Amino acid sequence: MSSRYVGLLRGVNVGGKNKLPMAELRDLFSELGHSEVTTFIQSGNVIFAAESPPEAGQLEEAISERFSMTVPVVLRSLADLRRVVGANPFEGMEPDWVHVGFMAAKPPAGPLVDLDAAGYLPERFELVGTELYLCLPDGMGRAKLPPLLDRRLKTPTTYRNWRTVTKLVDLAAG
Repeated sequence: MSSRYVGLLRGVNVGGKNKLPMAELRDLFSELGHSEVTTFIQSGNVIFAAESPPEAGQLEEAISERFSMTVPVVLRSLADLRRVVGANPFEGMEPDWVHVGFMAAKPPAGPLVDLDAAGYLPERFELVGTELYLCLPDGMGRAKLPPLLDRRLKTPTTYRNWRTVTKLVDLAAG
């Protein structure tokens, strides 16, 4: 029996860089043996079914070979995404303020120990496993905290706004 997954590609179709046609990306995932392949918006969200758990490295390699670009891929199962929604530490906040950074691996706790988060208010963050939840009242574009966290954590991370996260759950659930 196949399970549902979401591939979250980092840095595609952003600011005119790493242009990746979603139709061609869907075709690639299908050619790799995945079924029920769909995409959501142009920023690299691929929803698909797989008989066995997919490997990010294999997807990254296939994308590199086909499109001549290096694109990190972070994978989450439908169950993982449901867990992400249920663990939202910013429940009740304006949905437009909430973003989730999906990390390729769980980062070490050490790099955040001495971070003076109060200096970045009203921006806030919570690290929960392999997800970095952000509350950014002024939006991602002007935020100071995400680039700092990326530099400190040194873990490939791709961000999605809360509406996209919840829509991906709906789409993956079918």
